[in-house]
Amino acid sequence: MQAESLTVLGGDIGGTKTRLAVIEVCGTQLRTVREQSYASRDYATFDELLGDFLNNSDVPARAAFGIAGPVQGRVVQTTNLPWRIDADQLQAKFAIGRCSLLNDLEATASGLPALGEADLLTLHAGTAGASGNAAVIAAGTGLGEAGLFWDGRQYHPFATEGGHTSFSPGDEMEMALLRHLQQRHAHVSWERIVSGPGW
Repeated sequence: MQAESLTVLGGDIGGTKTRLAVIEVCGTQLRTVREQSYASRDYATFDELLGDFLNNSDVPARAAFGIAGPVQGRVVQTTNLPWRIDADQLQAKFAIGRCSLLNDLEATASGLPALGEADLLTLHAGTAGASGNAAVIAAGTGLGEAGLFWDGRQYHPFATEGGHTSFSPGDEMEMALLRHLQQRHAHVSWERIVSGPGW
């Protein structure tokens, strides 16, 4: 039996750019109907940006936004932007039937089953048949990290704010880097080393 198709408004909201799309979802198959990218800092609020995208178009009944930052209930205060995003407020303002917010890397981890062999590149082959917990790591404006718990049958994605953990040097050169950065920052995180200003 074929899965029922559903039209969804989706978004990836980051400190540098925000990508929004209207997508037709059928099982794990996706078809992009319309997509647009925006420079996040060009907008004072996410509402303003979303209004531009939805201007004079039909609003899908469901929306899900992956956001760089910790989700507290149905609200996110973004980490690298001055935006406060409230799912209930978005539902009311834009007449969205159901709106969900989740951490951007948790969203990425949730989408992994939709990838095929052509979407993957092996950097280092692992052991055949290996299974267990996994992680998704992405360096961008910030350092996003998500975990995937393996229950013996399937993976369960979960959000983390692991990029904000303290940088832990492993040799004398990295110790020198830590000492240098401690002169500029009260807390030296992995995010400061490998993303955003760390580039």
